[in-house]
Amino acid sequence: MLSHETIWIAIDTLAERHQLSPSGLARRAGLDPTSFNKSKRLGPDGRLRWPSTESIAKVLEATGATVDQFMSYLPHAMGRSQLPDGNFPSQNGTIPLLGFAQAGSGGFFDDGGFPAGQGWDVVEFPVDPARKAGVYALEVQGDSMMPLYRDGDVLIVEPGAQVRRGDRVVLKTREGEVMAKVLARQSARLIELLSLNPEHANRSFETADVEWMARIIWASQ
Repeated sequence: MLSHETIWIAIDTLAERHQLSPSGLARRAGLDPTSFNKSKRLGPDGRLRWPSTESIAKVLEATGATVDQFMSYLPHAMGRSQLPDGNFPSQNGTIPLLGFAQAGSGGFFDDGGFPAGQGWDVVEFPVDPARKAGVYALEVQGDSMMPLYRDGDVLIVEPGAQVRRGDRVVLKTREGEVMAKVLARQSARLIELLSLNPEHANRSFETADVEWMARIIWASQ
């Protein structure tokens, strides 16, 4: 939901991405240098002051940012989750990347399915990981997920996100097998998955045989 707080957070984030202070951003856009100062965000009577659409248009033009990029800085578009201690540290503009084959080996995930350990590559991601901690990317290898996902596509995964029937998920078994499927049914004892590729069989696993399952939230294709 768009609010006074979130719109100012987006402006501050835009300034940070261009290594500017709020006043520096205003100056670059040809505005009064104090336009975006925190002291100007509330009136003398305590009323909320919003940036004008003209001001936002000017800072977008001055920085070369698109409207979509600006909207991605809104906290409501980012979501929040808790990153366990000792895992892959948040990096502005990048998230950890691993191939499906590597994901099946040990040492890359903790018990909750969050990225951990060493050996990760990184990939650019439009959402600041500090506001959506724990997300990571898996690169598709092979044709087992055709026609939906092709070899080389990158899947963005969010461990800890609520998973519902019909969601696309990545699952890792305790034997080290990693796969992307559609969740058909989940009970306390059993997880049933539908294959993305009609040439590959659907799968089902005892819950005790599953190391972790995480929801796919985005894919680059």
